[in-house]
Amino acid sequence: MAGVGTLEGLPGEHIESLVAVLDAVRNAGSTTRPEIARQTGLGRNVVTVRTNQLIAAGLLAEGPLARSTGGRSPRQLRFRAEAGVILVAELGATSIEVAVSDLAGNITNPRGEAADVTRGPEQVLSRVAEMFDLLVADLPQDAQIWGVGLGLPGPVEFDTGRPVSPPIMPGWDGFDVPAFFGARFHAPVWVDNDVNVMALGELRDGVASGHHDFVFVKIGTGIGAGLVSRGLLHRGAQGCAGDIGHVAVDGSSVLCRCGQVGCLEAVAGGFALARDGLDLARSGTSPALAQALADGREISAETVIWAGTRGDAAAGALVSGSARMVGEALSRVVNFFNPSLILIGGGVASAGDRYLAEVRQSVISRSLPLATRKLEIMQSPISDCSGLRGAAFMVIDELLAPDNLTGRAGR
Repeated sequence: MAGVGTLEGLPGEHIESLVAVLDAVRNAGSTTRPEIARQTGLGRNVVTVRTNQLIAAGLLAEGPLARSTGGRSPRQLRFRAEAGVILVAELGATSIEVAVSDLAGNITNPRGEAADVTRGPEQVLSRVAEMFDLLVADLPQDAQIWGVGLGLPGPVEFDTGRPVSPPIMPGWDGFDVPAFFGARFHAPVWVDNDVNVMALGELRDGVASGHHDFVFVKIGTGIGAGLVSRGLLHRGAQGCAGDIGHVAVDGSSVLCRCGQVGCLEAVAGGFALARDGLDLARSGTSPALAQALADGREISAETVIWAGTRGDAAAGALVSGSARMVGEALSRVVNFFNPSLILIGGGVASAGDRYLAEVRQSVISRSLPLATRKLEIMQSPISDCSGLRGAAFMVIDELLAPDNLTGRAGR
């Protein structure tokens, strides 16, 4: 971050006013020095000094004259989102998505491909790095990479960026993901659970932007949830808040890939749908799945959903059962957390209105009336890209945090 180097070493008492000025311009889109003074309560001289420092650092730029309210017309200021580039990636159990973001979270040049996270960190992350290289090759020569952000499909200790005993990611435990990318791209790296970054993407640039307390649920190969409380992503003490995929389902003895029995994702996630769908296909209980198997098709969660939406009773029962169990688990979250919104995303959620209706019915029937009085439950309209957006905002928030902005911290 070449320009930001001019902010390093500022006295501690200056940091708060510096961030206040920067946030005033970022949040407003454009503003003037007198407006910043009124908005922040800072003195005009302080605003002028901080603004000049931020212009020198390349984070702010002066624009045209604003309308005069008496006296000289003030200059407009804008946040220079184009000053830096962020590389972002979202890894799923079976896919990689990458993109470029500016400092305002605007995603460009998204690319994706199938992948297998079980192949281990070296192979999978090397491919992510290759995809990043292709993105960088398309950037202007003077573009500066300010940071890298990744979402991973398992528990991540946010302070270190390392996965911790991720059930569906053999070989990833404790792998130093920030070091892997930091050495290659010479930029700070932040890593979080994929559902957390999806929740952050929905909060900052999705239908959840007006909600201070909401839950984002991803129902894919596994199941997880991201929690937003009072407008802030709630990671918990070590970063694993919201991991509802491993809450116990009453009466289930199915072995989960985490080593426990009866976990929600072991009976209701995409892996479970594929496993149970294959049993239906082999036994002939599901004519549609049996025919798909005979035709050489893979029996995946998507295949089960396809059969269910075409009237196959056995496949439909699997999908409805998944939705019911997810709803029952979410009712506990609703009673405990009292969100105003639950957003459903992930591949299994593509089952559509029937799935959503089943989740909604289970939540309402098992939650306190007061907790569901104004509760909205809907499918995420941007779940396909919310993770990339969220990874960008994660990096932006960390880069422009006071300690990182003035060179006192970083990774």
